[in-house]
Order: sequence, then C-alpha cells, then structure tokens
Amino acid sequence: MSNEPISLQAALKTFDELWSPRIVARINDYDVRVTKVAGDYVWHVHENTDEFFLVIDGELGIGLRDGEPGEERDVILPAGSAFVVPKGVYHKPFSDGGASIVVIEPAGQPTTGDRHEDIPDHIRTHTGLELT
Repeated sequence: MSNEPISLQAALKTFDELWSPRIVARINDYDVRVTKVAGDYVWHVHENTDEFFLVIDGELGIGLRDGEPGEERDVILPAGSAFVVPKGVYHKPFSDGGASIVVIEPAGQPTTGDRHEDIPDHIRTHTGLELT
C-alpha cells in the first residue's frame, strides 16, 4: 500500500475489466476497492459484514431483498451518493449506463459474498486484486 495520496481516477485507468475491484487502500482490516461496473451483477449476501458503496461517476442501482419474502426493491445511487447494504441482506448491484464505484468491506471478503445465485460468465469471484 502507498503512503502517498491515491487518485481514484488514475487507479480506475489502470484496468478495463468490469466487476473486478482493485484494492487502493486498507483501513485497519478493511479494503477500499475501486471498480468499474455495467450491466447486472449477481444476487449475493455477506452474512457477517455490511458493504459500503460510493458512486464516483455514473449511476449504480442496488436490488435489495430486505422486506417480506419474495419482495425486492431497488435503490438508485447517482454520482456522489453512498449506501450501505446491511449484513445478511441479499443484494444485486447493477448499472444500465455504467459507473465507477468505491466499495469498502473486510479484507479477504469474496466479491460474490458468502452465498450467491449462479455466477454468470462475466463475473469472477475474488477478494479484490492488487492495484498495479
């Protein structure tokens, strides 16, 4: 990790893969990850941790299953907005027009959570990649 300021825009220019976060910093035992997103992610849940989202540019939607069984709702985050998905809540990020986002979660936390639906071909599970 760097002991110098990190430009998130410069970090985002180092890769093109979607839904493939890069670790830009660590706060105690938490990763600060940046990623580019477009289209749909996968429904998943983090059983033991909240997940923080901050939209740098574009617009991010997050589908949530946090109400009655079978009910779903969407929250829409324009650029500059933040949202926390509480632990234990199934969620599915999506972006119709594409977005760049920051995600903060514990180091080593798999990107597809502790449980998930079938993972589509455009998504790889990992715990965040080092920024090169």
